Amino acid sequence: METILAREEDIIEEFSFFDDWMDKYTYLISLGKDLAKMIPESKTPENQIKGCQSQVWLNAKINENSIFFEADSDAIITRGMIALLLRVVQGQKPEEIAVYEFKFLQEIGLTAHLSPSRANGLLSMVKQIRLYGVAFQAKRK
Repeated sequence: METILAREEDIIEEFSFFDDWMDKYTYLISLGKDLAKMIPESKTPENQIKGCQSQVWLNAKINENSIFFEADSDAIITRGMIALLLRVVQGQKPEEIAVYEFKFLQEIGLTAHLSPSRANGLLSMVKQIRLYGVAFQAKRK
């Protein structure tokens, strides 16, 4: 399986192909369009991420010590952001996800090009992903 670091490097390289932020946003939107559809039953208040301006749902299951996420959003940019985050952590181990810092977000410049409310939403998504790592790690002990 590809490591978090390898996936992170792939994303940094992909974003380096684009010269301006409008192209990067277009690419982000395309990532959101490619995100697998979340089953409607998972779009519950418990799975809704608090702190996001738009509606975002995130659910996770563990299978053989790897976490698998499903997510959705009603906003196209936000859907792209959650797709980008999940691309790095999908199928990874709980202990890796729990401590993962998502440094690539600064590296590609995403955090600097978001409105304050979108940046808060992004932080909320990162926090929720890491919390799933912590929770699934704790269940095994």
